[in-house]
Amino acid sequence: MDDHHSAQLARSALLRGLWRDAIDGWSAPGALDRLPAAGRLLAAGADRNDLARLVRAVAYEAVFATLDVLDEGGPVHAPDAVGGWVVMETAEDGSLTGQALAGLHEDLLTTDPGGRDGADLWL
Repeated sequence: MDDHHSAQLARSALLRGLWRDAIDGWSAPGALDRLPAAGRLLAAGADRNDLARLVRAVAYEAVFATLDVLDEGGPVHAPDAVGGWVVMETAEDGSLTGQALAGLHEDLLTTDPGGRDGADLWL
């Protein structure tokens, strides 16, 4: 497998995992019940589907912002800071392959496992 194809697979696995665990996980049975504020809203008559959609949209925004900061590679708002970071692909043994996974925030919507490109978050 060539390096580019391997990096694309790693990128897809990361983004789909974020959708599954950090965004769509809030639609799982019982997920909202872990949040006391959600319980109060549901008890006050909030629609469970609307609340799940809200929490998923907030989770999407948090994931997008995190990926954007990671993609920046360093503290762009603090020009005197030193150092930075990069998200790297690893081999099966955990060693770095040297392939950076850049532009992750740009592809988050297109990796929605539901094939909706996140459109259902803003209904």
